[in-house]
Amino acid sequence: MASNKLSPAPSCRSTTQIPLRPALPWQPERDTAAQRIPLTHETPTVPWGDYAPTAFAGEVVPFTVTAFREGHDLIGVHLRLTSPTGVESLHRMRPLRDGFDRWRTEVALHETGTWRFRFESFADDFATWQHAAHIKIAAGVDVDVMRESGARLCDRAAKERTRPTADRRMLTAAAETLRDADTEISDVLALVEAPALTQSFRERPLMSLTSIGDDRKLLVERERAGVGAWYEFFPRSEGARRFKDGRIKSGTFRTAMKRLPEVAAMGFDVVYLPPIHPIGTINRKGPNNTLTPGPGDPGSPWAIGSAAGGHDAVHPDLGTLADFRAFVRAARAEGLEIALDLALQAAPDHPWVSAHPEWFTTLPDGSIAYAENPPKKYQDIYPINFDNDPEGIRVEVLRIVRHWIAQGVSIFRVDNPHTKPLQFWEWLIATVTAENPDVIFLAEAFTRPAVMQSLAAAGFQQSYTYFTWRNTKEQLEEFLTDISTNTADFLRPNLFVNTPDILTEYLQFGGRPAYRIRAAIAATAAPVYGVYAGYELYENVARPGAEENIDNEKYEYKTRDFAAAEAAGDSLAPYLRRLNEIRREHPALRQLRNVSMHWSDDDAILVYSKHLAAEFSPTGQADTLIIVVNTDPHSVRETMVHLDTRVWGVTPGDAFDVHDLLTGAVWTWADHNFVRLDAFHEPVHILHVRTRA
Repeated sequence: MASNKLSPAPSCRSTTQIPLRPALPWQPERDTAAQRIPLTHETPTVPWGDYAPTAFAGEVVPFTVTAFREGHDLIGVHLRLTSPTGVESLHRMRPLRDGFDRWRTEVALHETGTWRFRFESFADDFATWQHAAHIKIAAGVDVDVMRESGARLCDRAAKERTRPTADRRMLTAAAETLRDADTEISDVLALVEAPALTQSFRERPLMSLTSIGDDRKLLVERERAGVGAWYEFFPRSEGARRFKDGRIKSGTFRTAMKRLPEVAAMGFDVVYLPPIHPIGTINRKGPNNTLTPGPGDPGSPWAIGSAAGGHDAVHPDLGTLADFRAFVRAARAEGLEIALDLALQAAPDHPWVSAHPEWFTTLPDGSIAYAENPPKKYQDIYPINFDNDPEGIRVEVLRIVRHWIAQGVSIFRVDNPHTKPLQFWEWLIATVTAENPDVIFLAEAFTRPAVMQSLAAAGFQQSYTYFTWRNTKEQLEEFLTDISTNTADFLRPNLFVNTPDILTEYLQFGGRPAYRIRAAIAATAAPVYGVYAGYELYENVARPGAEENIDNEKYEYKTRDFAAAEAAGDSLAPYLRRLNEIRREHPALRQLRNVSMHWSDDDAILVYSKHLAAEFSPTGQADTLIIVVNTDPHSVRETMVHLDTRVWGVTPGDAFDVHDLLTGAVWTWADHNFVRLDAFHEPVHILHVRTRA
């Protein structure tokens, strides 16, 4: 199976990396809060708590800072990076032309571990002189003074032994030219703006009044923490057999193993399994969440624990631990990782209930409180009370996680983490990743923004989001901007298009176009997205009064014939396969922070682009995609789209070619273009920008 890992690269790559200068000495304590050239509003950062921002290997990270000084003299700003193995690099920052003293540079970080960075500002003596000399000499003002000032700067720079010999000779010659009274003013002006001289001072500026920002940390995790396509299925349904009398025999790890090549062929990277543990019998739920299960009803996998064992056991119907390990090995052979559900709750007959009643909440009538999320009730589940014996719970959960890591699990999808203390997750994730840095935790946290963001800041590598409920053009513009800018320093969104619990009205009533539209946006807007099995079969019938599928797989087996549906042309699988091919072929789609919103004249046509500069691309060529989406699954839309082509370096008004990666069509575009998107046939354009010679 093809890998989407970036090709080998140095520990960091930047468009602005300059020859390393010795680290500036730390300044003595000041009697003022402000530095000589203040440095403020530094990013990447986490806006609260003592948490480090994060990135994933190969991610292009923007570093920004506000820096200014009094008067009109010019300044410069550097970013100093130190990799986890101690390699130091220096990056010249550029001022943003927004009038707000913001400076920026982008760096692709490839080495995993904790990086250190700091910002350094300084008076740029040559740039200040160059700016003044260009104005004054051309106007005949203070010409001799400006020439001598420039000569002295060149003398000073020529004495620096760290400069290349050729540069030092050039600087000495420049000083002589500036002092030579016979040099024509036109030649002096040409020297002031000479590219070689400017470049020499840009790479090794003459600095004074240096200021140094605080030393900061940035955690870079492995690529899969930020890039991947997820596919969820229930092992008990894969290979389940229905008998003539209506009984169903559960699938097993061995039968589910047979589905792995098909999932890999669709281009997915991760197979996510709901809980695989024994399921409780007390208060077991029947079909469609009823309280009257039949003798053959399997119950909800999230009602964990029975006489057969708890969180460290596998359901006997699925096989043994040895069978599970074989399943993991088979997945790896297909290039797939296994994500296992970590649901910290218990069925009434879980061994914990009798062994550790203090881990639950006992009501005044002596009963144990079951889980509720009004109006939903989960009579088959007891939530954990983390306050009575927090140390005992920590020890047990850490034991369980270590147990599954030993079985080959490298990713945990955590169920409802927002119903557990934040401190617990911070401790658990830090403890586990200190032992196993490659382990990834995904937060299934459909909750308030502050809670969701705090979980991410505290250590969760990925998070579910509000994506499933953001369906209009306006909603999506706001959402995509937010995840790629405001929270990108610490929260990595996993854009699942559906789950066993979530079948939105958009999918219920949008028909097949809705399924194509949502998959295309999820696959292109963020480097991590997910699909729950059945999506490719357009399963869109909801249980009355609920936002979930009728005959929900949480409570019963599902027997599906994926191959027959695809053979009949009645499957979305080829479309998903193509989306994942596009993701692998285009490195711009493996970045989070590079979304740019554009415009259309239609309130249903969403337009955004993703651009990766050549300096950061593993192919050495810039990669730009324009995505145009008809978000109305019931209509044909015709409109004009308006592009800020400067995002990918094209002058507004200039023509360029685009190749539709879904249909193969090629058009010539500019910054204003007509589009027609038929929701029933072609609701989406994924356009690759082709550069012209």
